[in-house]
Amino acid sequence: MTDEEIRQAVAADVAAVKSVTDAAYRHYIERIGVVPQPMEADHAANVAAGRVFVTGEPVVGLVVVEEYADHLYLDNIAVHPDAHGRGVGGRLLRFVDARARARGLAEVRLYTNAMMWENQKIYPRYGYEVVERRVDGPYDRVHYRKRLD
Repeated sequence: MTDEEIRQAVAADVAAVKSVTDAAYRHYIERIGVVPQPMEADHAANVAAGRVFVTGEPVVGLVVVEEYADHLYLDNIAVHPDAHGRGVGGRLLRFVDARARARGLAEVRLYTNAMMWENQKIYPRYGYEVVERRVDGPYDRVHYRKRLD
């Protein structure tokens, strides 16, 4: 696998998925005051369910997606800090769009914590629009969608 390819994760990738997710989100703990939800995900279950796709050898980025009748939900996107600035996140976002289109879905949805302001600058550049801001338990979230034409 080249660093450009994106493949479905397998059981052997679970440790790398956890490691990349933790590295990508760890710095937010102090800022938001709670452990970001992706860090607490059941990575093994997500991989076993076929929801995780990875890139890099070793793994430097990943997405976790869930398919619904009317949209693809981007549950998590994580890029290891050592890979920032190399286009990994953009490739992963384009992969999510292509996966939704291939499944005949017209929309991708996601949310980010309101305190993760870096993300709020990134998603609009990739065609996402804010739908709402909502507090879910300890998380203040900004919800986005991207309509695929």
